[in-house]
Amino acid sequence: MSNILIADSGSTKCEWCLLSNKKKKKIITAGISPYFLKSEEIVALLQTELLPHINQNNINHIFYYGTGLKDNSNKRFIQSALKKIFYEADIEVQTDLLGAARALCKSEKGITSILGTGCNSCYYNGSKVVKNSPGLGYVLGDEGSGAYLGKKVIQNYLYNTFDKELMLAFDKKYNTNADSILNSVYKQPQPNRYLASFAIFLAENRGHYMIENIIENGLNDFFFTHLSKYNESWLYPVHFTGSVAFGFKTVIENLCSSYGMKLGLILKQPINGLVKYHQQ
Repeated sequence: MSNILIADSGSTKCEWCLLSNKKKKKIITAGISPYFLKSEEIVALLQTELLPHINQNNINHIFYYGTGLKDNSNKRFIQSALKKIFYEADIEVQTDLLGAARALCKSEKGITSILGTGCNSCYYNGSKVVKNSPGLGYVLGDEGSGAYLGKKVIQNYLYNTFDKELMLAFDKKYNTNADSILNSVYKQPQPNRYLASFAIFLAENRGHYMIENIIENGLNDFFFTHLSKYNESWLYPVHFTGSVAFGFKTVIENLCSSYGMKLGLILKQPINGLVKYHQQ
């Protein structure tokens, strides 16, 4: 009997699905990024958060899709870490972008967009990623992502740009200060996750004009900087996945309309689509 383990990992969380005899079992662990975790840290994470829920010796195939894997050396790094636990399994490591494209487009042509902690996009020809707008990470890019939007929230707070209502709401929710924020951003590990954690403030204060401006401008930056670079964005459906895309899907719908693009699917996460893809 073939037991397949599928993983879709961002930098914040990783969703796993074990397919065994037509049964599905889902597990969520912390995210895995080759830029932020060492091999031994990945192994420890899997031993602590994944292995208590599955029998590692029964896994035949692993299809792992993750962030930070455009570089082949990072793919080998992740594969090596997985092999330290799943010795006998056949392991395929691919980018989260290909995973999202397979989940959203299946075997059809389309544009795939990821808007979660980070951002990414591509034109997918039905079998592989053909074009990819460069992703520059949370420091230089990641337009429209949770980290990008969260950074805008922090900027407005620290610059005292928010009006009194939003300043009070921010203080009540986070109970922090400038020194603590700057320490977390510049001195603590995984600052992209920290920045993205402030995007929830936008979701909780919808309707305020300053909040709506941050959301609309941030997502428009993604459309202008990335999606508008593909001629195919006006030829095929434009699909989205990720917590930011799902949480602000009405804004996504309006932007697609404004740009004259055909909106495809908007999924919170691609794992269900990946399960269907690998069950074909």
